Amino acid sequence: MPEFMDVHRNMVGITQEALRAAHDADLAIQSDESVDFKSAWADPESGLVYCLSEAPSADAVRRIHERAGHPADEVHPVPIKV
Repeated sequence: MPEFMDVHRNMVGITQEALRAAHDADLAIQSDESVDFKSAWADPESGLVYCLSEAPSADAVRRIHERAGHPADEVHPVPIKV
């Protein structure tokens, strides 16, 4: 299944607990779109959050994030990794 890295901006001050809650909200509904969210990372100073997932499409990732209440600003395919 293809992998995607998505970016959320404007999350300045996000805490570990808030990141966990957002990730858990995605996990709770991810199967509706056959998405598997792997990890999430955040930088509270810049407000950037990154999520890695496997999904059938970028649109599936977008739909889950929107439904969970934190739309992604960008979703990028990750066709190559080491």
